[in-house]
Formats: sequence, C-alpha cells, structure tokens
Amino acid sequence: MTDFTRRIYEVVRAIPAGRVMSYGHVAARGVGFALHRNPEPGVIPCHRVVFRDGSICSGYAFGGPEVQRRLLEAEGVSFLADGRVDMEMCGI
Repeated sequence: MTDFTRRIYEVVRAIPAGRVMSYGHVAARGVGFALHRNPEPGVIPCHRVVFRDGSICSGYAFGGPEVQRRLLEAEGVSFLADGRVDMEMCGI
C-alpha cells in the first residue's frame, strides 16, 4: 500500500457518522499531505498548486501563503482583487 493510499484511508476514517466528503475533497487532502512532505522544495514546484477556486492554501508549508503568493507573482501569475489566482488566465 502506498503512502498516498494510506493517507486517503486516514482521511475517510476521520469522516464522522452523519457527514460526507466529496471524492475531490478526499483526494485534495491526500495531495495536500504529499505536497506538505515535498522532499525537494524548489525542485518540485508545489507552490503552483492552489484550490479549484484559485485560493492559496493558508497552511502553505514552505513559508506561508505570503511566500506562495510572492513565488507565483514572480512567475507572472495574476491575482484577482479578492486575492485568488485568476484561474481563467493562469489555470491549466
């Protein structure tokens, strides 16, 4: 079993009875866990991963959201007035 699979099971076990979580949220938590443990910051550009709506992660592991925003701006990523990445212009 991979670490990613183990993390998915941990996330699903933590869903309380009477509540649900979407597949996307479960996967996002698994991805977040993997990126938080990035073995090569700067080489694996995890600062380029944001939420679907363009929001920056408040728990960005390598210096906080301000650092993530600075790194993205330095690469030419544009932001909306509310602080989210302009996904229409910069999303893949």
